[in-house]
Amino acid sequence: MPLDRLTTSLRRAVAIVAGANLAYFCVEFWVAHSIGSVALFADSIDFLEDTSVNLLILVALGWSVANRARVGMVLAGLLMVPAGAALWTAWEKLGEPSVPAASLLGLTGFGALVVNLGCALLLARFRAAEGSLTKAAFLSARNDALANVAIILAGSLTLFWPSVWPDVIVGIGIAVINADAAVEVWRAARRERDGGKLRA
Repeated sequence: MPLDRLTTSLRRAVAIVAGANLAYFCVEFWVAHSIGSVALFADSIDFLEDTSVNLLILVALGWSVANRARVGMVLAGLLMVPAGAALWTAWEKLGEPSVPAASLLGLTGFGALVVNLGCALLLARFRAAEGSLTKAAFLSARNDALANVAIILAGSLTLFWPSVWPDVIVGIGIAVINADAAVEVWRAARRERDGGKLRA
């Protein structure tokens, strides 16, 4: 595919992904607040972070390799935001334990899975197109889909075993997944930056 067409297609894909993430953030954050779910709160912040990541990519497309690498490093930092939010919420939840509504937990997780799988499929063919930028977007969507499967499992477990632990454990798991993705994007950005220096 010619570079101009690739960039245009990528811009369109990233804009769709940003819009989908922002819309589902509103849904999931409201449900998380309503039922007191650590996992849904962490995942909703993830949707907001993904919106920011994709909007940054939309702005940075077409920039020089060095500038894209810098944005990649910023995105690595953004990926850590949901990790910190999840850990903080889990800590607070343990102080005031309450079991979230299992059916809403599972259904909201399923809705998030549909959104994230759609985003991951949309971004999959571009994941190597713009170095660390599209890698960050693809990893965010892929990791979120994995987290959503865990949320659905937490909802199922809570249905049969009313406990705060499935929700808390999944929330912490989401934090770990995001921290790992942040490291991967940081490394990709550094390789991109170092490669740009070698070509200069």
